[in-house]
Amino acid sequence: MKFFNAILASLLLLWAAGLSADYREEIDSLMDRVQELKANAGRMDNNARFDELVQISYDYAMLNFPEFATFRGDPRGQDRWTDSSEAAFLRRQQETDMFLEALSTIDPTALSDAQRVNLELLLDQQRRQVEGRRFPNQFLPLNQMAGPQQNIARLMALTTPRTERDYHNMVARLQSADKQVDDAISWMRKGLEAGVTPPRITLRDVPLQIRNQLVDDPAKSPMLTAFAQLPGSIDPLQQDSLRQQAYKAYSDVIAPAYERLLAFVEDEYIPGAREAVGLSALPDGEAWYAYNTKLMTTTNLDPVTIHELGQSEVKRIRAEMDRVIESAGFEGSFEEWMHFLRTDPQFYHTTPEGLLTEYREISKRADPALMKVFNHLPRTPYGVIPVPSYAEKSTTTAYYQRGSIEAGRPGYFYANTYALDTRPRWEMEALTLHEAVPGHHLQLSIQAELEDVPWFRQTGGYTGFVEGWGLYSESLGEEMGFYTDPYSKFGQLTYEMWRAVRLVVDTGMHQLGWSRQQAIDFFKANAPKQEHDIIVEIDRYIVWPGQALAYKIGELKIKELRAFAANELGDAFDVRDFHDQVLGRGAVPLDMLEANIRQWVAQQKARS
Repeated sequence: MKFFNAILASLLLLWAAGLSADYREEIDSLMDRVQELKANAGRMDNNARFDELVQISYDYAMLNFPEFATFRGDPRGQDRWTDSSEAAFLRRQQETDMFLEALSTIDPTALSDAQRVNLELLLDQQRRQVEGRRFPNQFLPLNQMAGPQQNIARLMALTTPRTERDYHNMVARLQSADKQVDDAISWMRKGLEAGVTPPRITLRDVPLQIRNQLVDDPAKSPMLTAFAQLPGSIDPLQQDSLRQQAYKAYSDVIAPAYERLLAFVEDEYIPGAREAVGLSALPDGEAWYAYNTKLMTTTNLDPVTIHELGQSEVKRIRAEMDRVIESAGFEGSFEEWMHFLRTDPQFYHTTPEGLLTEYREISKRADPALMKVFNHLPRTPYGVIPVPSYAEKSTTTAYYQRGSIEAGRPGYFYANTYALDTRPRWEMEALTLHEAVPGHHLQLSIQAELEDVPWFRQTGGYTGFVEGWGLYSESLGEEMGFYTDPYSKFGQLTYEMWRAVRLVVDTGMHQLGWSRQQAIDFFKANAPKQEHDIIVEIDRYIVWPGQALAYKIGELKIKELRAFAANELGDAFDVRDFHDQVLGRGAVPLDMLEANIRQWVAQQKARS
């Protein structure tokens, strides 16, 4: 899910090429209607006005952000990209203000309970966007995790073409993809002028990522995989024509754009990038980090408090680790135990196929075990596939990409097969439970399949909830029959420690002036992850300030609420019912989650 959040953010800000006149006219018509609904406050039923504004918000998102429409399975705009010019960027800000003004005229007391919650969430999302304008995120379209060097191929892989029309749309996107690159370069130049760039050290692998997309034979490009074998329903001559058009678009449009990007990154961007790693080093950086912290955790916890909480959690988890080491009969020191786990060949696969096969086997063991802790399961299937080779070196151990029933796309758990000697088997159970089931795939698929809720509650993601659930899911392993040997149990604790370490090093670097090496050393001292993995993780925290805080904060809140419900309900407590309540309303801010659970507990007690 972490991957999806980053990619969606970059899509919404930075995909290029203009809207056609037809789409611009449709958007203008939507905004005219927004103004009318605002003017009709007091004369039109509040529920009807709100329903129409919700529909407008969906149509606006699909028309403005066709990459998001691809993700959703909406057919609109599949031949184009989002307009990321400066003019369009400013226009969307004005349109957001107009929508927020209209939304603010809705009287919440006139709505049903369900609609009142929907209004609260939609207002919250719009206000967070407006609050965040203070900070120039638009100047940061590229880092080692995402950007134009990866996003074209990722979107092409996300697309599920079935008809001749679908392939024509893909060709049209390829033919205009150079604008995605050129607009990103324009924003990065503005960032250089303003002193707002990623730290130089984190950009070291980006030139290789760009080169990995440059191939002599277009047929070998990862963004053209769909053209290797077209459906038999398409005439063979038309298949060849579409294929040749795609190859020509790559050679004439995309490859030259990537050459320009490579020259810019190597000659201008990396030399001009900042040295300091902390967000607080940027203009208005402390306030920016405080905003990110609040946004990602959906709490009012300040960075210093979170740092201290992280230190406390590190000590607690370390004590649990010591007990597991003792149970394994290991007689050496903690450092020797970590060296053993990092280096012993029994813990490592020697082929990518072996690694993927074991991940799939763990997933298949997890699927039936879900019935022990859940009543409701999603319909959307999922698979386990490797991280694309063009990005694997600087990508984290794994990530999840959600599926879509409407788009006919399963969810995917992406496992990194690069540097197999850094992918220990003892972490695989915890990682699978986090990324697949009962973690991200289960939670996000249940959310996407919710009925009687507006679109933004089916797709929206509050990181504190989503990633908190992912980490909480790892702790369900024992109830599901996992972690039966000390190594896999230590792996689960390592992953929990990893998230506690995040609280310390993220706030350390971005708030308290820690160096990158100081963060790496703290990580190495407390978790037996491989140095390559640790470095990739630390560099991720550097370019996504505050995102890493969401996991532990969210997990602790869910565990706190489970303990509260179990204590209040006693023998009447059923963890399956609790999980239904947590997931049954989609991702919400943590304070709303707490209110929901406390209300449910009160209702259960009243019935007994």
